[in-house]
Amino acid sequence: MEHSCVQLNDLSDEILLIILNKLEKYHVLYSLTGVNQRLTKVAHDFIFTNSMTLFQYQSHKFISRLSNAVFDRLCSYVLPQIQYKINWLDIEVSSMECVLVSGNYPNLFGLGIDNIETDNDLNIFEGKIFRLK
Repeated sequence: MEHSCVQLNDLSDEILLIILNKLEKYHVLYSLTGVNQRLTKVAHDFIFTNSMTLFQYQSHKFISRLSNAVFDRLCSYVLPQIQYKINWLDIEVSSMECVLVSGNYPNLFGLGIDNIETDNDLNIFEGKIFRLK
C-alpha cells in the first residue's frame, strides 16, 4: 500500500456518519449539501437536521454569529431544503429574522434565542400571532 488515497465517496454511509458526527452540524450541512446526491443525503440525515445551533461558542459565556459566507449559504440554500426536518433551532438574536424567513419549519417545536440584550431585539415578534401545536 504505497500510495493509498481514500475519498469521502469511498467510505460507507455508516463510517461517514461516525466521522461527521464529530463536527458541528452546521459545518456538515454547509460543506456537504449540494456536493453530490449521496453526500447531500448523508448531510440531511436526522442527526444533523433535527436540532440545529446556528452560532459559534467563543467560550462558556460568549457566542458569536457564524461567518457571513457560512450563514448566507445556510439561509439561502440549506435551510429551505431541510426546513421540514428541523425540530429545534438555537439562533443568535441578530440572525433571527434571516433564519426564520428562510423556511416555514412545520415541525419546529422549540426555538432558543441567544444574546437578547433589549426588548427591541424581539421586535420581529411584535403584533404577530403564532399557532402553537
